[in-house]
Amino acid sequence: MLILLPPSEGKADTGSGKPLDLARLSLPALHPAREQALDALIALCAGDADTAADALGLSPGLRGEITRNTRLRTAKALPAGSLYTGVLYDNLGLADLPVPAKTRARRTLLIFSGLWGALRVDDRVPPYRCSMGVRLPGVGLLSTHWRAAMAQALPEAAGTGLVLDLRSSMYTPAWTPRGDVAARTATVRVLHERNGARTVVSHFNKATKGRLVRDLLLDGGTPRTPAELAIALRDLKHTVEEQPPAKPGRPWQLDIVVTEL
Repeated sequence: MLILLPPSEGKADTGSGKPLDLARLSLPALHPAREQALDALIALCAGDADTAADALGLSPGLRGEITRNTRLRTAKALPAGSLYTGVLYDNLGLADLPVPAKTRARRTLLIFSGLWGALRVDDRVPPYRCSMGVRLPGVGLLSTHWRAAMAQALPEAAGTGLVLDLRSSMYTPAWTPRGDVAARTATVRVLHERNGARTVVSHFNKATKGRLVRDLLLDGGTPRTPAELAIALRDLKHTVEEQPPAKPGRPWQLDIVVTEL
């Protein structure tokens, strides 16, 4: 199983080890695109600060991120699993998983990133600021920049197993599952049910997805199809409604229904 996650705006302040070594990151098919994006971001942030802040969508209080981005090749790095600190990752709680679940996390989790493309949880990168919606000079819109490399790397990473796609909408354009991979892919929508009515949630969408992934890692099951995944999640006490694709070669949708936020 391959679980696709979004990154988070919240990140650790500093790294704690050796600087970035791009050649050691997983998914080597992404290496040339990583080099291009990294060089373009550093060049942008080394130039006019107002131009960089506008391109990155930074508020005045985040101007320090521009200087940080100029030092990405020399700054201390840390594992991606320790870098992201947002709601999803707080509820996933990678740090306090037992060893078998941590091993499964290293094998199954893939975190999408505007700057790095996608990372395994043990890939070491420095703290940075660059979302998938950014346009970098000479590179363009990052979600478009990553498509060709992702089209090669992601099917290889998925192999013949299930893909659980928990990415947010900003990150889905970078890779679209197709064909046989799409048929083995499940996307998730979190719905809040109250007084017989259902609404799509935002903040608690992330929390629910974090708890869902944690439950799967702790359980250690190996569902191979979206239908089997729905059964596994029900066994883990989640309320799930599956929707098979209307056409072949499209992902399944799983609705996770929650009554308490």
